[in-house]
Amino acid sequence: MISSTLRSLATIALLLLIGQCGFAAPPLPALGADLRDLTVSGVSSGGYMAVQFEVAHAKLVRGAGVIAGGPYDCAEGSIALALTACMWPSSWAPLPSLAELRGRAEALSRSGSIDPTEHLREHRVWLLSGGKDEIVKTRVVDRLAAFYAEWLPPAAIRYIKPPDAAHAMISVADPQADACDSMQSPYINRCGDLDPAGEMLTHMLGPLQPPDATAQGEMLQFEQGDFVDGKAIDAGLADEAYVYVPRDCRNTSCRIHVAFHGCRQSSAQIGRRFVDGTGYNRWADSNRIIVLYPQTVPRYGLAIGSWKWMSNPLACWDWWGYSGRTYPTRDGVQIRAVRAMLERLAAPRQP
Repeated sequence: MISSTLRSLATIALLLLIGQCGFAAPPLPALGADLRDLTVSGVSSGGYMAVQFEVAHAKLVRGAGVIAGGPYDCAEGSIALALTACMWPSSWAPLPSLAELRGRAEALSRSGSIDPTEHLREHRVWLLSGGKDEIVKTRVVDRLAAFYAEWLPPAAIRYIKPPDAAHAMISVADPQADACDSMQSPYINRCGDLDPAGEMLTHMLGPLQPPDATAQGEMLQFEQGDFVDGKAIDAGLADEAYVYVPRDCRNTSCRIHVAFHGCRQSSAQIGRRFVDGTGYNRWADSNRIIVLYPQTVPRYGLAIGSWKWMSNPLACWDWWGYSGRTYPTRDGVQIRAVRAMLERLAAPRQP
């Protein structure tokens, strides 16, 4: 009877293992993409992450679109600074000065941890701060604009401040978008005809074709853990992520844009609302742009199969050091993972 029970348990375990294997996402495809016009963008923590990736890989990236994000390495590895000076600065928690911000970036550049900052002079950036954003104050985005102005001419910096916009991604593509001043999940709002996805892509890349009426390409889910040394969750990343591939990009070399979601906007929290509804995909279709949507995951403390302690319950991108002190450099685990995804997309297509 015992042996029969053990055989039954073994059979069940094997079926569960097979079932789990069957649900694994496919690998990210090699599409022969062109990295020469690589652009990045993000909102909130994703905005901070877009800046980090851009500065760390300044030689590779052409420009960044940042909504409600702040200057590079603002938090300097401190959650206390992240939650105060870098979101809601005050007299007792002031923003880092421009001299401090530039000095830190140039020190990392000299050490070889990030690309030479002089490459920033070739970039174009698009910034947005909402007049009703009570999470990341406009003064923080102002400091980001001033940080960029240390290298960029005024014409390369486009900065808008819609007065009614709250702390959210703004989109004309999501049919269920909330009001412009809304502060509720999924943090995707509509502010009239303002289309940040299109405006930032046009500013960074130059004149584009109008967006398609509806997205006609493929939204592919892929195994994001393939690009992490060790467990994805120990890097603060989800096992799976998304990439949008326009039809033409299956057979033609296309540019790539990386879109970083904000806190509370991972697929584990809001499903596909960010990847489907933020407006990038329709522009991607008409302009041959692959859109990569990497994903974080909510975590507080330990996790199944991991003994690493990590506090990131809102699934924010790491802009204060929860994944390790190298977080804003090329050696940061999240930056390394995204860089590896880009290399896969740029690899020659398989026959």
